[in-house]
Amino acid sequence: MTVPPICDYEGSRYRTEFWVPERAYEDGAERVALRALLPPTGRRLVEIGAGFGRLADLYGGYERVVLLDYARSQLQDAQERLGEAGPGGRPRYTYVLGDFYRLPFAPGLFDAVVMVRTLHHAADAPAVLRNISGILAPGGIFVLEFASKRHLKAIFRYVLGRQSWSPFDPQPVEFVPLNYDFHPAWIRRHLEECGLRVTRIRTVSHFRVGFLKRTVPTGLLVFLDRLLQPTGALWQLTPSVFVRAAAPADRPPAPSGSFFRCTACGSLLLVDEGDRLICTDCGTAFPFQDGLYDFRGGVTIRPHPTPSGFAATPSPLLNFVQERGGGATEGGGGGVRKPEQFRGGER
Repeated sequence: MTVPPICDYEGSRYRTEFWVPERAYEDGAERVALRALLPPTGRRLVEIGAGFGRLADLYGGYERVVLLDYARSQLQDAQERLGEAGPGGRPRYTYVLGDFYRLPFAPGLFDAVVMVRTLHHAADAPAVLRNISGILAPGGIFVLEFASKRHLKAIFRYVLGRQSWSPFDPQPVEFVPLNYDFHPAWIRRHLEECGLRVTRIRTVSHFRVGFLKRTVPTGLLVFLDRLLQPTGALWQLTPSVFVRAAAPADRPPAPSGSFFRCTACGSLLLVDEGDRLICTDCGTAFPFQDGLYDFRGGVTIRPHPTPSGFAATPSPLLNFVQERGGGATEGGGGGVRKPEQFRGGER
């Protein structure tokens, strides 16, 4: 499998250099949208492109929360902030190094999937949406934020001849390397092609204008944004759009006892050896180090004889994950690029 280029935030100061006080409005408006669209409770939730866990405090109603990101430094930041335990000291957070082209999870596993400020780095967005659809449980909910190309500023620039690409063209536009804006109708069509039914749309960041953010109190801007967000059901003219989509209720759930999937061969038969998970079918090993499961590459090792290393039946990996907290990571492949800027296409 050839993996498209991946945008790697390794070593970036995303938390401190992008999420500065001047972006408190964007943070507040996105939290309003996510609270409105995400089911408040559930068994398992995964956030793809979770970074340093900015939004993790909104997932308090979920028994197990998986944070997946490609950059080790970002997830280490999340670990420092969140730890592994939730209320009552029970293991709750699982940290997974991986990318969105080869998700290392069993099909039908998650009640909810969240992806915010991440799809705009996808060179092959339809593949990403298909992968996410595959890991949703029956009736599972996908909350997606995407950078929209059809917003008022882009329309004005295009009409005035200050922008070459049309905000009305349904195709994505790559305005800087590995940063894409999407047309709302294009996103909806591809979600439906993945078998996901769009149930709600919210437009976000109606007031993302430097002058307004400098002169109007942040709380007031967030309040006004809250009032306008439901108009997304009628039209989408903001730079950020949130969509809630539902998986079919009649799809099969994840097989009992399964959690991770080998990104090399797709097998669900993984054995825990303490410092790594090993696929019993193809012999690929995925490291577990410093609380992070790493599926970005994997190393093929000589298979053990069945009695000593590989079980003939699935190991109780789900119980292991619930007890210790873990994650998996996916292979990179098609080249990794550092973000040239935080936005442009903001993460």
